[in-house]
Amino acid sequence: MDDIQEKLRVLLDYWIEHNREHEEEFLEWAGKVDPLSNDLAQQLREASTKMAAASAELMKAKQVLPENKERY
Repeated sequence: MDDIQEKLRVLLDYWIEHNREHEEEFLEWAGKVDPLSNDLAQQLREASTKMAAASAELMKAKQVLPENKERY
């Protein structure tokens, strides 16, 4: 179980950071397309918001992940 917990801890960190990168990219593109289509820009902003919400859930998952404990 310790191996699974450690692997999951690493994955959660990776997923959270990866989501943040996508959030920023969505917002960047929303700014680029806003002059062309406000509707499209708004959808990208919404995607960024939802990505942030997913990251918040992943952070909660990380908080409830049991700590590794040495077995004696």
